[in-house]
Amino acid sequence: MGTGEKINVFPSRMILTVMKLRLKGAQKGHSLLKKKSDALTLKFRATLKKIIENKTVMGDVMKTVYFSLAEAAYAAGDISQTVIQNADKAQNKIKFTKDNVAGVQLTNFTMHTEGSDVYQLTGLGKGGQTVSRCKDTAQKAIKLLVELASLQTSFITLDEAIKITNRRVNGIEYVIIPRYENTIAYIVEELDEREREEFYRLKKVQDKKKVIREKQKAFLEEYNKKEEENTGVATEDAPRNLLETEHDPDIMF
Repeated sequence: MGTGEKINVFPSRMILTVMKLRLKGAQKGHSLLKKKSDALTLKFRATLKKIIENKTVMGDVMKTVYFSLAEAAYAAGDISQTVIQNADKAQNKIKFTKDNVAGVQLTNFTMHTEGSDVYQLTGLGKGGQTVSRCKDTAQKAIKLLVELASLQTSFITLDEAIKITNRRVNGIEYVIIPRYENTIAYIVEELDEREREEFYRLKKVQDKKKVIREKQKAFLEEYNKKEEENTGVATEDAPRNLLETEHDPDIMF
């Protein structure tokens, strides 16, 4: 009998066929999930590489933004009140898009600008060029922050998807497939045992019939011998018994 965990089924040819089909399906599912896990892992590593690069660039960009802000404050004075007064509505807006990677939906953030620049006259009196350079640097930093947020969101989603997929792969590989294999081995062993028992039974029946035929033959010979002794006529020449089973020759009309 097969060792290990197996499904409690009645061993038969039909159940064996069903188990083989289920095993084939489990192996196919394991192969597909393995490919999905590899694709997600590849995307995960690429995303991690981009995150590291963006964070490295982010440090330099934020340093440049703070220096530009200090230069603008030195050249144009305190422009915070002007910026607050002109801030009617947001010009930079975030757009959400979906990216499908091996059946996993990844959220991407993209920044786009709407409307005209309301801060184009800021610093017109003095330090206009410095203020404009500070604004461009801050715009670049915001765009980089949005890209970094998109990458980190995808990173978290991919991490969870990889964990779930790997759990399914391991479950199929180490639980489901061995269970089906043990069940198939158990059914095959039981069917072989039944065939051996059936062969042994038929052999015993044939031996029993052979013994019975030999006894009947010996009894018939002994009976014929006694008849010859009693009547003095050979059994072949004696009148035929109507109760004996003997095939008559076919008559052709």
